Amino acid sequence: MYISKINLARGDHLQRIAALFVRRRSLYWSFASAIILMACAGLYLVDYMDEQEMAALPGQPVTPPQGLVSIKIKVAERNLEVYSDEQLYKKYRIAVGKSETPTPVGEWKVVWKDYNWGTGFGTRWMGLNVPWGTYGIHGTNKPWSIGRFASHGCIRMRNKDVEELFEWISIGTAVKIEGPKVKVTRILKHKMSGPDVVIIQLKLRELGYFEGRSDGIFGAQTDQAVRKLQEDHGLPSDGVINKNTREILGV
Repeated sequence: MYISKINLARGDHLQRIAALFVRRRSLYWSFASAIILMACAGLYLVDYMDEQEMAALPGQPVTPPQGLVSIKIKVAERNLEVYSDEQLYKKYRIAVGKSETPTPVGEWKVVWKDYNWGTGFGTRWMGLNVPWGTYGIHGTNKPWSIGRFASHGCIRMRNKDVEELFEWISIGTAVKIEGPKVKVTRILKHKMSGPDVVIIQLKLRELGYFEGRSDGIFGAQTDQAVRKLQEDHGLPSDGVINKNTREILGV
């Protein structure tokens, strides 16, 4: 009889331990579930706030522009502006290149368009005719980077924004990128290309010697402009951008 009571007491004790274990396990999973739910809610809230912050500026049109469309990208402001017949139509917030991989300043054109061009490029791609690399306007799988200097030189947009813009522009659309100017240190001449050639073209235009696009290609028109500048300033008219010619240009 005594042994039976002991066994019964042990059984009750084991049941209480099992019940306590179940309660603690249940409490643990409830606590863990609450943390996961709070984390998910926090991420949703951050995404929502980011969407509000990164949205195209309010009070702007959502219908396609009816005039000739062109694009201006202001690197310092991290804004992309859409123009219709040279009148500002809409602005978008964008991400641009980091200091070590800058967005190419110059005057370009859209030369191809594509859907889901590659990993990390979002839902749309619009390639530019930059002669020294592959650059484009595209979507992103990193929407939190919008508004920052974050890319390898391309222009990032929210997917919903780039999908809208994609329908508004065509192959050949002009894209002007304004931003910090690089320093010209190379000796430049006909058939060369690069961001420093863009700076030469911009300066030649400012001085009234050049009327073409600042496309980074040292072509015949740029060569003729350099030769005329050199001739007017008593330098050998060889079309080569060397130290003396750079000093005249102030670059």
